Amino acid sequence: MAFTITVNGRKRTIEAQADTPLLWVLRDELDLKGTKFGCGMSFCGACTVHLDGVPTRSCITPVSRVGSASVVTIEGVGDSQVGKRVKEAWLALDVMQCGYCQSGQVMAATALLARNPRPTDRDIDEAMSGNLCRCATYTRIRAAIKQAADLPTDDTREV
Repeated sequence: MAFTITVNGRKRTIEAQADTPLLWVLRDELDLKGTKFGCGMSFCGACTVHLDGVPTRSCITPVSRVGSASVVTIEGVGDSQVGKRVKEAWLALDVMQCGYCQSGQVMAATALLARNPRPTDRDIDEAMSGNLCRCATYTRIRAAIKQAADLPTDDTREV
């Protein structure tokens, strides 16, 4: 079945079964490898993308549910000012350790700052709670979010 979806600002037509997870369409059909497979059950957040700005788990979202929504992946998130600031903060603070979960972390953080440009620690905790990091870089993630929001980053407690 043919689906036309907008990904990172470009209309793309792909052939897939209606129940094919968006994650596999992105990775296998569109060669966008930045969105990661973590758990396949929406628990870890590694597969997070934006659907019309809303952080969405692509591993459980069938391509048929995308419809006319705009999909933004880690490859396109830096095209927005907020996404650019988040990515710059991630690099400046050397957030990544193994890096596997970081595309999902960046996507969740960007969605948070797009809707709330001055988040509190509690806001950050709530927005990021569904994104797991096996390397436990949570302190650096919090600091990067604060830096991207131009907030003081002296908080060193774990998230």
